[in-house]
Amino acid sequence: MIELDATHDPKRTSWVDSANAPDTDFPIQNLPFGIFSSDLIAPAVSRHFGIAIGASVFDVTRAKQLGLLEGLAAKAADLASAGTLNELFAQGRAPSRELRKQVSALLDDKSAEGERARALREQLLYPVSACELHLPTAVGNYTDFYSGIHHAIAAGSLLTPENPLPANYKWVPIAYHGRASSVRPSGTQIRRPHGQQGGAADRAPTFGPSQRLDFELEMGFYVGAGNALGEPVPVAQAGDYIVGFSLLNDWSARDVQRWEMFPLGPFLSKNFGTSVSPWVVTADALAPFRMPAMTRPASDPQPLPYLHDPVDQRHGGIDVDLSVKLSTDAMRAAGLPATQIIHSNAQYLYWTPAQMLAHHTSGGCDLLPGDLIGTGTISGPTRDQLSSLLELTFGGTQPVTLPNGEQRAFLQDGDEITFHGRCQRAGFVTIGFGSCVGRIVA
Repeated sequence: MIELDATHDPKRTSWVDSANAPDTDFPIQNLPFGIFSSDLIAPAVSRHFGIAIGASVFDVTRAKQLGLLEGLAAKAADLASAGTLNELFAQGRAPSRELRKQVSALLDDKSAEGERARALREQLLYPVSACELHLPTAVGNYTDFYSGIHHAIAAGSLLTPENPLPANYKWVPIAYHGRASSVRPSGTQIRRPHGQQGGAADRAPTFGPSQRLDFELEMGFYVGAGNALGEPVPVAQAGDYIVGFSLLNDWSARDVQRWEMFPLGPFLSKNFGTSVSPWVVTADALAPFRMPAMTRPASDPQPLPYLHDPVDQRHGGIDVDLSVKLSTDAMRAAGLPATQIIHSNAQYLYWTPAQMLAHHTSGGCDLLPGDLIGTGTISGPTRDQLSSLLELTFGGTQPVTLPNGEQRAFLQDGDEITFHGRCQRAGFVTIGFGSCVGRIVA
């Protein structure tokens, strides 16, 4: 599962100066995939295939046109020429891996390929500030898991205190099918949803805008080649079906959710919007940051055989530091920066991504290239790692106080939420996921 090569070399630097900055999310060791457009591209086209490098976007589509890519990497560029990564992901990880290797050489400041690309930089490189970033895939299906056990316990204690952790939680990766049509890229505004909210037992429910609007700190991963209907993916192979990861915010209307969730789970409380970061950090780029699956207490049951693979248990987790920042209208008007209210880590997932994918297909469900799967909210064991306002404010009873004195129990109009994620490990260059941003509008 863990394959390191020259693209992970911590000594490799780029002729793109911003890629060598210690605080960049996108050094030459990362090279995440995305879809972008820009008025700077001539002749004008709708969308190109791009790779993030420092504060710039490397135009893969143009690199192919200029003859800088060959073989499987050239094929990879062609497969994304329609403006989505679905067809590229459908070929599995081999074309993406070869493309990553060739682009790494083209951006290397000490390689012959890099010298050739540097001479063409005006045709290949665009400031990210001059680009519009789009959804990386046409998301046909979106599934949201519930794999953060600390979130499940904390939220469950508030929503269903008589049974905070379902009896099946430690046996089966719980999930529901979300609404793919409302998945949007970072930066898209989120309109406050309307819905039914239940009242006292002797009163009829009301209908109106949600008053308990919330975020959920998650990661998302994209399906590669997919599987045929009726053919489950074994857990030992499931990691090969995951091509890359992004940040994901599954916005939630908690008052609507509380009223509608029984017996079939969330519906309108979740389907009004899901935000994802636009860059797909490839599974290959994450290889140095894999880690053992979450250690289960001795009293917990071991996964059933179809969910257990020794290699996945040793390497199926991912060490990603996650954070949430909040900015209000008043803070921005006063020139105050967003303030961090939560930090967590993807290591707190009770089920690995491979286990989620294997379980998803275990009944014969066919996953399609470009499908998006959410991990579920990734909370940690401490107060400042509770990764939604529902948990952090104990159901709104203990609001968060911001540096300017404002308080938040749940999100108000004008509030902006920003997710960040970074991978750090001794001996390797730190890489990141960029940001996932959404602002609430009335």
